[in-house]
Amino acid sequence: MLKGKTALVTGSTSGIGLGIAQALARQGAHVVLNGFGDTEGPMAAVLEAGKAHGVRVAHHGADMSKAEDIEAMMAFAAKEFGQVDILVNNAGIQHVANVQDFPVDKWNAIIAINLSSAFHTTRLALPAMQKTNWGRIINVASVHGLVGSAQKSAYVAAKHGIVGLTKVTALENATSGVTCNAICPGWVLTPLVQKQVDAKAQAQGISNVDATKQLLGEKEPSMQFTTPEELGELAVFFCSPAANNVRGVAWNMDGGWAAQ
Repeated sequence: MLKGKTALVTGSTSGIGLGIAQALARQGAHVVLNGFGDTEGPMAAVLEAGKAHGVRVAHHGADMSKAEDIEAMMAFAAKEFGQVDILVNNAGIQHVANVQDFPVDKWNAIIAINLSSAFHTTRLALPAMQKTNWGRIINVASVHGLVGSAQKSAYVAAKHGIVGLTKVTALENATSGVTCNAICPGWVLTPLVQKQVDAKAQAQGISNVDATKQLLGEKEPSMQFTTPEELGELAVFFCSPAANNVRGVAWNMDGGWAAQ
């Protein structure tokens, strides 16, 4: 379905971003990955997912807190593949503390990586999408773009901001072939969430299994994690003709979290 298209997925060397990159590759899209750590493994996984379509994969290690790095990454993608047709803004970090104790440097970093980076990639991707009259911008927000949780002020503020940016981008392109939508997952067992499970287990002296049940039980009625594969398939739907008129939505895949 996406043969001949190029997708750029930020924060995609693991977790949700990698799952979405693989799903898009299975539909024939070339992929530009972004992220730190191991790059060979994720690139091989995406190549494997798209091997039936001769998909090409590249990686750019832009620091998503720096506008100049993001500009270099978008220029790299355009040089390698012509243009970015599908932009998935997924990069994110987390820190937990009460508002009065929240470190200013952590606040600034979370806003930069979780929110401002999506503004920079979007502003740079839009001109080419508008010129060809086709584009898909998918912002990975969170259920925390819809509701709040204590001790997550920066993350919740950034994710609410992502939902707002999604709506404005969708409205500004509403009469075109460019759409913008947000995905709002609940708990997904990524390295970021695993750290929270480990911390809960250590703090309370309980097993990881019990800590996981407790984490899910607090928020997610389904008592199960959403998977990167499920989120990848939702991203594919947003890229499909069936979603041509899906614009500006914040689509939660959260096991009933926001329904409470």
